[in-house]
Amino acid sequence: MTMTREGGDITYADMVQTVPEKSKIAQYFSGGHVFVTGATGFLGKLITEKLLRSCGDLEKLYLLIREKKGKKVADRGAEIFDNVIFEQLKNEQPKFMEKVVLVAGDCIKPELGLGGDDRETLLKNVTCVFHCAATVKFDEKIRTAAYINVRATRDLVNMAKQMINLKSFIYISTAYAHCCRKDIQEVVYETPITGEKLLTLVDTCSDDFLNKVTPTLLGEWPNTYVFTKAVAEEVVGSSARGLPIAIVRPSIVVATAKGPLAGWIDNMYGVTGITVGIALGLIRTLHCKKDCVADIVPADYVINSAIAAAWSIGNKESMNKEITNDNSEVSVFNYVCSTQTTITWRVWMEYSKHYLKQVPSPLQLWHHFFILNSNYFMHVLCVILFHYIPAYVVDFLALCIGKQPLLVKGYQKVGKFTDVISYFAVRQWDFTNQNTQSLYQRMSPVDKETFGFDLREFDWDSYFYSFARGGRVYLLKDPIDTLPQGRVKYYKLLVMHYALVAFVCAAFLGVCFCILKLFL
Repeated sequence: MTMTREGGDITYADMVQTVPEKSKIAQYFSGGHVFVTGATGFLGKLITEKLLRSCGDLEKLYLLIREKKGKKVADRGAEIFDNVIFEQLKNEQPKFMEKVVLVAGDCIKPELGLGGDDRETLLKNVTCVFHCAATVKFDEKIRTAAYINVRATRDLVNMAKQMINLKSFIYISTAYAHCCRKDIQEVVYETPITGEKLLTLVDTCSDDFLNKVTPTLLGEWPNTYVFTKAVAEEVVGSSARGLPIAIVRPSIVVATAKGPLAGWIDNMYGVTGITVGIALGLIRTLHCKKDCVADIVPADYVINSAIAAAWSIGNKESMNKEITNDNSEVSVFNYVCSTQTTITWRVWMEYSKHYLKQVPSPLQLWHHFFILNSNYFMHVLCVILFHYIPAYVVDFLALCIGKQPLLVKGYQKVGKFTDVISYFAVRQWDFTNQNTQSLYQRMSPVDKETFGFDLREFDWDSYFYSFARGGRVYLLKDPIDTLPQGRVKYYKLLVMHYALVAFVCAAFLGVCFCILKLFL
């Protein structure tokens, strides 16, 4: 039955055909040639996928890839696109690989290890650069960290000065590059040593000498990663004047919230590694102030903010005087959650525990037992009681039956890892991010939908639901199909855990009773 419409029911919208609003950001990248370093890394993969899927008229995407462990560049490139996050792109744009160009190079080498022809191609064609490459090992040797994080940045900035069509250059740093400060604003800060002086030092000194002077070089910085990222920012600030360049500083990057897959992550770094270790019953204590802010940000929001920043600095019409900058033309965007939505380490662990219990894995080693210790000495005591004593017992039993003892060495590595995280878990910073908020406000409604990164009403409860499942599936490679086996093991370990607790308590009371009998 067809409903008859009366004249009074007809509206303006019925008479005028509206044209759907187009994405200004996608239009900005239309016909563009984008160069991405660190394409095999976590953020590099996400930027690659997002640009190809959401900026359909992109002309070329150049990905810098190095040979690794005998694998050729083509093989490593194929591995990138074999990842599950590219499934949607493959379905929507089956011919997307026609836009991708794999460029052989290595950021630890001078001039990024580029060949002459590749270099000329990049200088001639590139319109936008996303410099994501970095060594993220916190305990990396100063020489390696300086070459990858500082020299590669300097050499790429020098290349950018020769790129005749360059419209924007985004350097991905970290919000903790200047963690020795309590207040971190959206400016380029001075460092105790310039990039050029640091590179001269590592070029001319032996490894033994560098190892000895590293603590002096670092000063208040806790590790070589954040120190060299700070120095790299100095390089950008002092060398890139006149370039359309910006620094994007994300805080602690965790799994995706929405796209292309909720809960996707491919590395065990930082907070994610701690959470997975807790879920497996491996990590049982962390030196952490429970009520300090956990400044964590989802990876897909981070790359959306970087892409929007590229549009902003490359499109003069989008620029706004609200974006502040105290170092010539280098804009800085702090991407943090603490200015808009606050979550503490206590809440982080409560959410994690709640949702990880819903999807237990058969890979679990022991029942979930974890303590956040604000007191360092209590933390050390817990490490001895709950990490090393069980580890020595298990390794002794392994030796008795002819097995290789591994647990003590494993906990030594866990200890180094948790000590690095503890630095950020017992401190709190006051960030400003007016530039980032101003950037979001100037985006069109369709761009906010496609490249959204606003955290004002972020739903942490929903996020942790996918975070727990994503960690299980994408990191542990344990499909949800094994959930029945995981639940069986969970309850077995639960019984074993409390049986052991009861036994230890009974033994302790027995010893106390015997001691009292001796004195009474």
